Amino acid sequence: MPLGGVQVGSYDDYQQAQKAVDFLSDEKFPVENVTIIGTDLRMVERVTGRLSWGRAIAAGAASGAWFGLFVGLLLGIFAADGGGWVGSVLSGLLIGLVFGAVFGAVGYSTSRGQRDFTSTSKVVASRYDVMCAPQHAEQARAELAKLSLRG
Repeated sequence: MPLGGVQVGSYDDYQQAQKAVDFLSDEKFPVENVTIIGTDLRMVERVTGRLSWGRAIAAGAASGAWFGLFVGLLLGIFAADGGGWVGSVLSGLLIGLVFGAVFGAVGYSTSRGQRDFTSTSKVVASRYDVMCAPQHAEQARAELAKLSLRG
């Protein structure tokens, strides 16, 4: 279905719109004719903490350790014995930890204090409209009316 159609419902948050489409699906409505469109988009960045040398190095070391562990496990598959497998895993872990810490420190030093905080971001909409193909719009409205009556 092309973007848009006929509006059959409008909701304040995505979970409500998702619940409406899920209800339509449960009622055997052909949901391939439905689209959820978010309007008035904005990016929301939530500051989660202060970034320091210690946090930058620790975060780099942690991500490097995970990658090193993964590589060590992959290389350990080809080890001839159990000792070789353990050695591969530990070597990968330690090398990943060291390189991750170095890259974390280098990354933090290149920012030169321009971004001394950590954050998460997401795009949110102020409204979520449930749209439907015109030939199914009345049926969708009737089904969604049942949902609103149920509360």
